[in-house]
Amino acid sequence: MERKLSEEDVALQDELRAFFENEVPDHLKNSYMKDGEAVPEILRESQKFLDEHNLAAPQWPEEWGGRGWDELQLHIYRSELQRAGLPSPLPFNINMVGPVIAAFGSQELKERFLPKTKSLEIWWSQGFSEPDSGSDLASLRTTAVREGDEWVVNGQKTWTTLGQYGDWIFTLVRTDPKADKPQKGISFLLIDMKSEGLTVRPIKLIDGGVEVNEVFFDNVRVPADQLVGQENKGWDYAKFLLGNERTSAAPVGSIKAALAQAKQHARETRSPNGTALDDPLLAARFAELEAEVMALELTVLRVAGDSRDGRPDPASSILKLRGSELQQEVFELMVDVAGVEALTWHTGDWGGETLPRYLNFRKASIYSGSNEVQRNIISGGILGLRG
Repeated sequence: MERKLSEEDVALQDELRAFFENEVPDHLKNSYMKDGEAVPEILRESQKFLDEHNLAAPQWPEEWGGRGWDELQLHIYRSELQRAGLPSPLPFNINMVGPVIAAFGSQELKERFLPKTKSLEIWWSQGFSEPDSGSDLASLRTTAVREGDEWVVNGQKTWTTLGQYGDWIFTLVRTDPKADKPQKGISFLLIDMKSEGLTVRPIKLIDGGVEVNEVFFDNVRVPADQLVGQENKGWDYAKFLLGNERTSAAPVGSIKAALAQAKQHARETRSPNGTALDDPLLAARFAELEAEVMALELTVLRVAGDSRDGRPDPASSILKLRGSELQQEVFELMVDVAGVEALTWHTGDWGGETLPRYLNFRKASIYSGSNEVQRNIISGGILGLRG
């Protein structure tokens, strides 16, 4: 089967490549991570720059500052963005809460939040996972009780990525504990993280960084009009959100760039027989991974080309599954190529960043729904298999 871009898509690719190479300030490229941590100032400046050029949220409806691009155009955009070393717009804003508000929020919520969400004037955090409620998200226990014109929220969220920088948090809460199914009693609330009773506590990770947090809600009062959509329909909105998140979970551009860096480093590393790349076993690993990345890219193109009505394709679970596995395999190869340099740990050079990066991305097979859950979705929802 041959997959190739149309003339129009090739023209878009050329236009974006020229823009990212020639128009983006150099200090925004390959600079959004320092010592394994995100640099919030760079992320905010980069997204503001993209927003000024109508490229922060091209998949959004034109009514709200997007370009209404389909999944194939979006794949081209992401690939060129990653190729240029520019940070992707904050996914919590652009891929997650923004589309949910645009699709299900009231007109007031859209006008209030979407412009600032797109420009990153508001930095959103994701309040989904809880202790003992990760992959089994429907078992969440954070509650919201209606009192007059407010919701009173109590509970805890965990693994809140970059929550220390968050201005607002979109949160799944249980509003009907007596519902006959746990999924039916969940609502979707927008909560100001400066609210009284809301506490953010960092979690130190295996790579030594502080990327994720716990968020505690102690009688946090939330205006009732910050409910998205209908009460007790939050599970439907969460599924919509996660579908959008998984379609972007196969960052082909980033994987290709990391693999190319590793190959170049191997080519420059001397060994008794020439260079590290002259080792036939190492060369075979590169060849195998390059073929796997090519296959992943073709699958992304197929899924993107088959998308309908702007809705995520169920095959997004395949992209999430294989994309996360390939990320981990490439980062493991980078550590092997770096050798003893990997033990220098956050020295600012290539080798010193490989091991923290490898350790950090053990998370890739867990977030956006664990890979075990994705295999269940694929077997039942795509292959039609039943246990």
